[in-house]
Amino acid sequence: MVLQLKFLAGALVFAYVLLCVGLFAFQRKLLYLPMGEWDGKGISLESEVGPIRVSVVGGAAKRGVIYFGGNAEDVRWSAPLLGRIFAGDALYLMHYRGYGGSAGSPSEAGLVSDASQLYDLVAGQHEEVMVIGRSLGSGIAVRLASEKKVAGLVLVTPFDSVLRVAQERFSFVPVGLLLEDKYESIRYAPKVRAKTLLIAAERDQMIGRAHTEALARSFQPGVVEMVVVPGVGHKDIQESADYEVALRLAGLRAQAPY
Repeated sequence: MVLQLKFLAGALVFAYVLLCVGLFAFQRKLLYLPMGEWDGKGISLESEVGPIRVSVVGGAAKRGVIYFGGNAEDVRWSAPLLGRIFAGDALYLMHYRGYGGSAGSPSEAGLVSDASQLYDLVAGQHEEVMVIGRSLGSGIAVRLASEKKVAGLVLVTPFDSVLRVAQERFSFVPVGLLLEDKYESIRYAPKVRAKTLLIAAERDQMIGRAHTEALARSFQPGVVEMVVVPGVGHKDIQESADYEVALRLAGLRAQAPY
C-alpha cells in the first residue's frame, strides 16, 4: 500500500511538472493567434526580423491614429469602422510579427519595439498622434503612451496585466515564474499623461471587470475616464453603436485642450 501511494504521488508530481513544462513551451501559441494576410496596401517597417506590415487608411492629415488590435484579430477588420470614425485623420493599423504578412514571431519585446518604430514614423509625418489599443493591443498602447507624446489614448477591453489575468485562470501553476510576456499595463499607466478613455464590455467573459477597474485606478488623477458598453462581450463590442459613439467622443476629446 505504501509503495502504491508513493507511486501515485510520484505520478502526480510528474504530471504536474509535465503540465508546467507544456504551458511554458506553448505559452506564446496560447497567447498569440496570428490572423490575416497582407494585401499590399500600406507601408512596411524594417525590423531585425524583416518587414512589419502596416495597413494605412487616409493620407495627409494633421493627426495620425495608430491602432493595435487583439491577439486573434486581423486589424483590417477594424479598418472600415475606424476609417469612418476618424475620417479626417490618417489611420495606421499594425500587423503584429507573424500576423498579416509581417515577418518573425510575436513577443512582447518585439511588438513593443515595432510599435515604437511605427510611432516615430507617424510622428514624423503628422502634428499629433493618437493611439488606440484593443485587448492585447491595449498593453502595447499603454506602454507606448507612457514613453511617447500622444494626443489621446483609447483602451478597448483592457487589462491591468496579462500576468494577473493568467494567474486568475491558471491559479494551480506558478504563472509568475513561467510567463514570458506579462504586459503589465498597470506598471506603465501612472506614467501616461495623455487623455485616456477605457472602454469596457458589460459582458466581457475574457477580461473580468476587476482587471479593467484596477487599470483605471493606476492612472494619475484626472487622466482617465471609463465607459461600459452595455449588452456586449469581449468579441462583439465593435458591433455596438455605443462603442462607435465612445470612439468618436474620444477622438474629439483628444483634440480639445486640457
